Amino acid sequence: MKLSEVKKHLAALETIAFQLPNGELVPNHFHVTEVGKITKNFIDCGGTVRNEEVVNFQLWNADDYDHRLHPEKLIHIIELSEKVLGIEDLEIEVEYQGNTIEKFGLDFDGTNFRLTSKQTDCLAKDNCGIQAEKPKLNLSEINNEPCCSPDGNCC
Repeated sequence: MKLSEVKKHLAALETIAFQLPNGELVPNHFHVTEVGKITKNFIDCGGTVRNEEVVNFQLWNADDYDHRLHPEKLIHIIELSEKVLGIEDLEIEVEYQGNTIEKFGLDFDGTNFRLTSKQTDCLAKDNCGIQAEKPKLNLSEINNEPCCSPDGNCC
């Protein structure tokens, strides 16, 4: 989800809720402690130089159980970040504390912002000898027509 989409959804909400991939909600007294741009410059295992940029939200829980972040306040923080940091309309990455700092993608289901699982991947499979995954077919999907004709001399 891009930053512009987050702002659009926030403008239509009265409360903000984030849902973890396991279905649990982030406690509603969460804080957004950071809104920023993260730039990652790297070389993949195939030698290609890459540059990735995301907008980062960091969610944090404190012991202030009466705290509630309202949508208009988060919009204000986002707009200030856009102005001061020059943040563009990039994809969102969310950090949240698990056993370590966990990183998530972001989606919206009409009510809640959903934290989506992210996976590692090789970006240079063709240079590493990793074969592209072949599509799996069910036997029921295979064409039932015979492959040979009686006079085809194939058997």
